Amino acid sequence: MRLFVALDLPHAVRQRLADLAVGLGGARWVPPENYHITLRFVGETPSHKAEEIDLALAALRGKSFSLSLAGVGTFEKGGRVVALWVGVAKNPALDHLQSKIETALQRAGAPPERRRFAPHVTLARLDNAPPGKLAAWVQAHNLFRSDPVVVEHFTLFSSRLGKEQSVYIPEVEYPLG
Repeated sequence: MRLFVALDLPHAVRQRLADLAVGLGGARWVPPENYHITLRFVGETPSHKAEEIDLALAALRGKSFSLSLAGVGTFEKGGRVVALWVGVAKNPALDHLQSKIETALQRAGAPPERRRFAPHVTLARLDNAPPGKLAAWVQAHNLFRSDPVVVEHFTLFSSRLGKEQSVYIPEVEYPLG
């Protein structure tokens, strides 16, 4: 199984994000049902390892908190822009939860995450989006801000490759107090 730990988003927030997903050639927009905030990508995992991961995550304790989505930006790879995202406003409670998840996964045998945690929701994958139009889209939406979202759980998802895009299946939800 291909696994990741993430925060699901309420329908109203998904709808606001979907409203942004227009007007840019070369963008393959992520469907709203796939919007999430990845806390930790785990990757291909044999079932016995998935059980250890589940036990490690189930043992975590944390408090619920609120977060807001804020701003938009892009990710580059090899000098070309490959993704468009909506960011998460700075949030110490989110950073703390992500750190606890990272520690739990390492205890369960996952290798340490090498990338710095940059919480975001991916809106689109980009294939040669015209630079001028991309810059105009980012400028037009960079003041985006969501209402606060209450985070009461985090979720272990599996990802299965579909014809058009991946299908994300919530496997286990872990409550926050």
